Amino acid sequence: MRIELYKETDKALWDDFVRQSKNGTFLFYRDFIEYHGARFNDYSLMFFDKKELVALMPGHISDKTYYSHQGLTYGGLVMGKSATMVKVLEIFDHLCVTFRQQGLESIIYKAVPHIYHKSPAEEDLYALFRCRATLVERSISSAFLLSDEVSYSELRRRGVNKALKNGLLFEKSAEIALFWEILDENLTAKYNVHPVHNLEEITYLMQTFPQNIHLFTVKSADGALLAGCMIFETDTVAHVQYVASNEKGRENGAVDLLISRILEFYKGKKVKYFDYGISTENNGSSLNESLIQQKEGFGLRGIIYDKYVINLKL
Repeated sequence: MRIELYKETDKALWDDFVRQSKNGTFLFYRDFIEYHGARFNDYSLMFFDKKELVALMPGHISDKTYYSHQGLTYGGLVMGKSATMVKVLEIFDHLCVTFRQQGLESIIYKAVPHIYHKSPAEEDLYALFRCRATLVERSISSAFLLSDEVSYSELRRRGVNKALKNGLLFEKSAEIALFWEILDENLTAKYNVHPVHNLEEITYLMQTFPQNIHLFTVKSADGALLAGCMIFETDTVAHVQYVASNEKGRENGAVDLLISRILEFYKGKKVKYFDYGISTENNGSSLNESLIQQKEGFGLRGIIYDKYVINLKL
């Protein structure tokens, strides 16, 4: 097994491998990884078995720790179809030995949740166990299998009916700046934070990945924007990256209409799951019960996002 550090001339090879991999998504394409390149010292890795590329790992190094990857929702090993269990164990063994020799003390690893896999790809989880990795964060998200029949709670159904009664309108939109104002105001007021992406970054990403990043909105009858939801669409999942509404939208059931119509939009399309995002805080130790109950009102149920640490000093 041979490890090579990613370089710019590998971009086409890297992206093509992600496209054909068992568990890669567009978040692993170089144009996505590098949109915030100034924040991270890239140290992405390519694993070869003789001359065959069998796996990739996006990552960076900070304070004697290798992260895969702080700038991504999930990271870890992107595996090709030839990445058998034995090869993945060899990759992890080789990786740990190499990092110890380089003076690193730990590896932080965010596994790709199984709903994003295009084919079975959990060899890394067994390899983590063999490396005595520790689970340090577990977040619960809420997802829906789109082939199932939709079943809303009475509260969510009333919200949808209220929105329709008040003449609210759902549409796919390009009005990203207006939505970003609502989103930023909400996050600032509630958590005193701003969105992970700024307007310039998300505009760039939407232009770079028009088949993957979509904005859906709900407007009043007079055309005023009341709520919006940004979807990151992979081969298997429509993931809610951001959702927000203003006060008038909250009073008129805008988000209930928005989510119900997005579920309908993706029914019968290639993606298998709708993922509404996590409802946990403080590294998963705190559950926002009202938030997850709102999501469960659409018939969604739990899937897990895990983060592990491998202690290289053991």
